[in-house]
Amino acid sequence: MKVAIVSNSKEVSVNVVDELKSELTENNVQLDQINPDLVITVGGDGTLIGGFHQYAQMVDHIRFIGVHTGHLGFYTDWRNYEIKELVKAIVEQEPTSVSYPLLEVHIEEENACTRHYLSLNESTIKRVSQTLKTDIYIKNEFFERFRGDGVCISTPTGSTAYSKSLGGAVIHPRLKTLQLTEIASINNRLFRTLSSPIIIAPDEWITLLPEHVDDYVVTIDSTEIKHHSVRKINYKISDKQIHFAKYRHTHFWSRVEDSFLGQKKKNDTLL
Repeated sequence: MKVAIVSNSKEVSVNVVDELKSELTENNVQLDQINPDLVITVGGDGTLIGGFHQYAQMVDHIRFIGVHTGHLGFYTDWRNYEIKELVKAIVEQEPTSVSYPLLEVHIEEENACTRHYLSLNESTIKRVSQTLKTDIYIKNEFFERFRGDGVCISTPTGSTAYSKSLGGAVIHPRLKTLQLTEIASINNRLFRTLSSPIIIAPDEWITLLPEHVDDYVVTIDSTEIKHHSVRKINYKISDKQIHFAKYRHTHFWSRVEDSFLGQKKKNDTLL
């Protein structure tokens, strides 16, 4: 097995990386940043998302493990003080593979240039300083004419991120679906939108036809991409998925409870 390590620059993460490299080397695990079988990220969910984009072109045949050096995250199963246990599991156990949907984004510009992106959490479109105006289609059928600050399209794993702060639903990551949430929509006698999150089926897709202006900003996860002229954007569930190596199971709803509520007590389960 060949292992790559992706880390943020915080001191605690750098120290964990040193320990991780030492433990892997002692156990004869090959380190390979170019063509790994396994990618271990050290930091938080943002670091794992960065690692995903670094190796997105290889996502079909690699798996990810997240080590958290802060509070618990949705993509991280291991803590910074569990490095010996993690390496022992990598060397001695056969992990299960858990796969989550990815968002595929196709952007057509006015100059006929087409750009393609993969997103783990979400993609948004906004304007720099003006109101966004765009027609929204679902499976090529007109749905609504949106006016507001922007639109967010998220994956199930992204439903606990920016989409949730916009009032979106929390979706279990085993569901292959997309969610559209509006960002500060305008609703009055002239402009009407649904003003509610929309969850679409796996065989459907979302298309935006924005008005012809030259100051659009599109985000792919945490990366901001300025597109001077956008003619059309298509969003759909990708044929590709991100794969995680699971050596132990953490219930998704336990992650949600711990991150947003933190009220569960030890042994607080139904029998």
